[in-house]
Amino acid sequence: MTSVVTASDAVDPAPALDRAAARRFAREHVAPLAARFDQAGHIAQDTLDRIGAAGLWAPFLPVEYGGRGASMLTLGHIHEEVGRACSSVRSLLTVHGMVSWAVLRFGSPQQREHWLPRLATGAVLAAFCLSEPGAGSDAAGLTAQATRGPQGWVVDGHKKWITGGQRADLFLVFARTGSGIGAFLVPRGTPGVIVTPIDGMLGTRGSMLAEVRLDGAVAGPDALVGPDGFAAGMVMTGVLDLGRYSVAAGSVGILQACLDASARHAAQREVSSGRLRDLQLIQAKLSDMVTDTRAARLLYEEAGRLKDRGDAATLMATWVAKYFASVAAARHAAEAVQIHGALGCGPGHPVERLYRDAKVMEIIEGSNEIQRITIASDAYREAFHE
Repeated sequence: MTSVVTASDAVDPAPALDRAAARRFAREHVAPLAARFDQAGHIAQDTLDRIGAAGLWAPFLPVEYGGRGASMLTLGHIHEEVGRACSSVRSLLTVHGMVSWAVLRFGSPQQREHWLPRLATGAVLAAFCLSEPGAGSDAAGLTAQATRGPQGWVVDGHKKWITGGQRADLFLVFARTGSGIGAFLVPRGTPGVIVTPIDGMLGTRGSMLAEVRLDGAVAGPDALVGPDGFAAGMVMTGVLDLGRYSVAAGSVGILQACLDASARHAAQREVSSGRLRDLQLIQAKLSDMVTDTRAARLLYEEAGRLKDRGDAATLMATWVAKYFASVAAARHAAEAVQIHGALGCGPGHPVERLYRDAKVMEIIEGSNEIQRITIASDAYREAFHE
């Protein structure tokens, strides 16, 4: 039974969580440390704690579970602003949000009561375990296995490229069962779970990637999220959709950061003929950057509105948004380096990091080749449907 809170005993409401609040947080607590995170290969615990205090880990969770009840559109704005400051931090928000959403949408009442309050605050950090050495965008190649044992589900497999895996307390592991594919909540401390850091990646170097091996890991009888064999059709589809949405928004953050850095540099840089900003080729690059940034933002925002309305069209809208935004981010990050010249190639320069991070956006949550096949297939269906 829900209790009634009166005006006399109500606590002060939490500060509004919107784009402006996310931008302030990112500028104050993320952007100044982004280069350090990239060089160190991990995010400082102090920053992780601050994210929890700001309510940014899974802000879409209902208030009764400790979340902020934020809309999907607001979630996109948050991930854009954080991605504008640091793609590694945004990547952690992405995978944590994916697991939180799976538990909220498909978890049992017991799973929701146990995990969601901890996920909302970041007391438990989560990672999404789908990719394997031989199965990335093609989930049909999944080889991890889960079988029922006397003590519950026993999971065996090898997961790779797991964002946040070095730090995560909880893994959402996808594995084959006798009736299909299942999704399992596996705590880090489960015997048989072995985590190995992956260092030196091209981009998002601070996102604490890891290999996660499961060698007879007994996840327990209540580890399965949703019915057995249900994961491929519903859990995986929904969770990956949320991941693509976050990557689309984060790619817009990269675009905006490239635009900011390039405009400042061009305005200040003196060349023999005057200022760099006055050269028509530089103006052309910046105008294209502005246009693609605005277009990409409109695409992911439309996908967010469709999610908030519960419209199934959000799936294709998110595919399109992720494809367009990631391609644009990679293109314009390269242009940002070009505008900065040798300065932009130097270690520790923001556009050098943006260039590396942008490339990753074209690969994660479904490579752009897969994106194009899916988008084209939908076009064929629409043509014959009419």
